[in-house]
Amino acid sequence: MCAVGGANSMAEPVIHVSCITHLYPDETKVSICGLDFHVHKGEKVAVLGPSGAGKSTLLKHILGILVPTEGTVEVFGVDPAKHFDEIGKKIGMVMQDVEEQIIGPTVFDDLQFAPLNFGYSKQEAKELADLILKRFRIEHLKNKLPQYLSGGEKRKVTLASALVLSPEIIILDEPFAGLDPLTTDFYIDILNEENKKRQATIITTLHDVDIVPRIADTLYLMKLGGKLSNKGTPGEIFSKPGLLSEFNLRPPILSETFSGFVSPVPLTVPSARELLGRLNKRPSKESFGQ
Repeated sequence: MCAVGGANSMAEPVIHVSCITHLYPDETKVSICGLDFHVHKGEKVAVLGPSGAGKSTLLKHILGILVPTEGTVEVFGVDPAKHFDEIGKKIGMVMQDVEEQIIGPTVFDDLQFAPLNFGYSKQEAKELADLILKRFRIEHLKNKLPQYLSGGEKRKVTLASALVLSPEIIILDEPFAGLDPLTTDFYIDILNEENKKRQATIITTLHDVDIVPRIADTLYLMKLGGKLSNKGTPGEIFSKPGLLSEFNLRPPILSETFSGFVSPVPLTVPSARELLGRLNKRPSKESFGQ
């Protein structure tokens, strides 16, 4: 295990999931086994894998929405399904179906819901809602009715709601679906700021591999059937294109572009620019390994 984002690999994990099984009402059985899923304080973790592998099922068990028939789930050392009232304030979440998460009659009411539910005064809840509206640049949505929001606007509101109480753990299931690239960049910056300034722990499921190096320091790969079979840094995982193909994934564009020319390959635009700047200063015969 590597310590990332200030996490101490010797400390107890804030999240521990060990070989869980869940049986859905339609008799669909999902088992998430293989590697134990450990997340330490301050880690930024992404879970990648094909649709239907069980990524959302994993997150719902961490949140206590689902209860396993077998296996262990611990969050802050307790069973989240039994102790949600105790730990719920410390967790912010965005699930795939954002329509089910917006429950207030207006956006402003919805953003006040969590603070009021966890004991904040009406005035404190209003102040927190106003702050998050401003931070997320969605003040213009304050008095909107949820049914008249676009899909992207609903996604913005649920992201804001997830962070309104400055949670210790942020759980995001395909959080950027339906958002334009600049808005996605803006919200990734907010999440990374939460991680850097508060040591917030972030767990994300994604299909867009190009986003992963910007939002995660640790990756888990999940196969169809729920098997957690690989764990590593983005650099370690994305350097193995043959491995990625087993999960219906392709390497990030930058990884594909630079593969075979330099090692290690850059995974973000800033690191690619830095690499090209260094190569441009070398004699031409040394560039790109020539």
